[in-house]
Amino acid sequence: MLPAERRKEELEKKRAKLAELRRAKEVRKNALDAQKRDPVGSDAYAERKDLDDLVTSLVGDRPVSRNRSRDELGSSVSTPSILDPQTLRDAIQSSVPDASRSTESVETGREKQQPTLVSADFVFLDMAPKEKVMYTKEIQTETVDLGFNSMADGETWDTRRPPKQEVDVIQPEQASPVDIAAPETPPPEPLTEDEKKSIVSSERFLDFFDYSSKLVERALNETTYDFMKDYTVDDDRVIDESAGKNIQQVCCFSDERWTRNRAVTDCSWSQKHPELLLASYSKNQATVTEADGSVLIWNLHLRERPEYIFQSQSDVTVATFSDFHPNFVIGGTYSGQIVIWDMRAKSRPVLQSPLSAAGHTHPVYSMSIIGTQNAHNLLSASTDGLEALDLVHPSNVKTDGVSITTMAFPYNETTTFWVGTEEGSIHQANRYDRAGSKAGINPLDAYKGHHGMVTSLDFHPLSGPADFSDLFLTSSADWTVKLWRAKSASKASMASEPIMPLYSFEEADDYVYDVKWSPSHPSLFGCVDGSGRFDLYDLNREIEVPTVSMSTGTGKALNKLAWDKEGRRTATGSSDGQLYVYDLGEISQPHSDEWNMFQRTLAELEAR
Repeated sequence: MLPAERRKEELEKKRAKLAELRRAKEVRKNALDAQKRDPVGSDAYAERKDLDDLVTSLVGDRPVSRNRSRDELGSSVSTPSILDPQTLRDAIQSSVPDASRSTESVETGREKQQPTLVSADFVFLDMAPKEKVMYTKEIQTETVDLGFNSMADGETWDTRRPPKQEVDVIQPEQASPVDIAAPETPPPEPLTEDEKKSIVSSERFLDFFDYSSKLVERALNETTYDFMKDYTVDDDRVIDESAGKNIQQVCCFSDERWTRNRAVTDCSWSQKHPELLLASYSKNQATVTEADGSVLIWNLHLRERPEYIFQSQSDVTVATFSDFHPNFVIGGTYSGQIVIWDMRAKSRPVLQSPLSAAGHTHPVYSMSIIGTQNAHNLLSASTDGLEALDLVHPSNVKTDGVSITTMAFPYNETTTFWVGTEEGSIHQANRYDRAGSKAGINPLDAYKGHHGMVTSLDFHPLSGPADFSDLFLTSSADWTVKLWRAKSASKASMASEPIMPLYSFEEADDYVYDVKWSPSHPSLFGCVDGSGRFDLYDLNREIEVPTVSMSTGTGKALNKLAWDKEGRRTATGSSDGQLYVYDLGEISQPHSDEWNMFQRTLAELEAR
């Protein structure tokens, strides 16, 4: 029996006892009223006396006097007690006397003396408090058997069926009157085949499918990476990923549709999002239906296909992320145009220079973004000159014009720059007239040392306690890499004396197409050549030979090299459209004394 049902039964019993007590009290009251009307010599008095004796016998063992005062009688009669209903009923029936007995009782009562008062025992009835009805789970829930098959012999509960589940079932009488069932919504009508094709081929659906599938691929490739990142939104979140201890190839980016029969012409890492890497590609000679130039943005966490695809009407010869606008990608083309793509827009350029004499008419081979966030410029170099500035040098044999193949600015420099040429020399140039020199090539200073076309030029970054920003590296088609110290523009020579390199690195097996300083290590740089080799030089450890040398194994030339912002990873692009990413590990992280050691190394090289 439930506790609530037991409590209810007890309350019913107590209510019955109280009803019997009320009836006994009513009988005593009637007897008292009869005494008031006829105090002596009446049958009512005898009935009242016998009734008092009966009640007293039930309350206690001591007799009660007939001559007790009205107040005393009232107090004794009103004394509560627990009486059995059957006992009280029999006592009332036996309390009615005959006439002779009543007369005798009256006479005997007159002769007796007044008894002394004695104390009486009181019995208090403990009434239970009113029960509070509160919600419990047992009121509105039932244990429902979900109807699984019963267990066979030898089977355990866990292997046969799950345990019973408690399902909330609202009883009909407990349902709220406001819980009105909502009208059923009719099922949607099925789409026709034409409507399905229209939806699947719509631009909105294709954009949604492309975006969602990229999220899934990112999540499958990496577990610790924020695969929900939106690259079209500017934020300041940067993921710091620790590199491994050993140099290893992280991945190789390629796509059958977009990179086949194309060569990588340039590569660059994003300064805003360290996992993004772009590569520009030449024309696909095997087809005429595709766009001539393309730029693909790859994601280290999305390795099967590019994150963004940008196209151009002409081969893209150089491309880079904008330093001050993370959503912009800037490229130079073989036709001489400068094009700008926006990650938030489609694959076509959002801005491009005109094909006229006001811009470049020859291929663009180099670009640089200089200045600050609020005031910056894009400088592009071509064989037809830089901006509206004709670069000429009187020492050229056949023509005064300088054929530029590469260009670079020192750190925090916006007016003076250096250019590499087809004949193998390096020249200093000025954008504006200044004290002691005019705009254009400085004819008094020429850096001689290469015997072939200069393919790249890179100044040392300012990244530590010592300033090495006057050092720069050049690579050439003469299979060498050379280290130079730039002469200050304020210390221009009065006589035309060639400036010689500090050192020449001659371990390459083919044309050296690119060379770059590490952005974090003062004495570390890398270079790539036509044999597919990637060499790392740490001048504090070894000067004559590479510290680490790696090969792709394909025999294809490596055209470009790029370091990420932290200097932990490098990307190399090949002539067959492959983009290789390497994790350099501990060699890429400098010790605290690397800058002092590099100063001593440079002193030794100059002493030679």
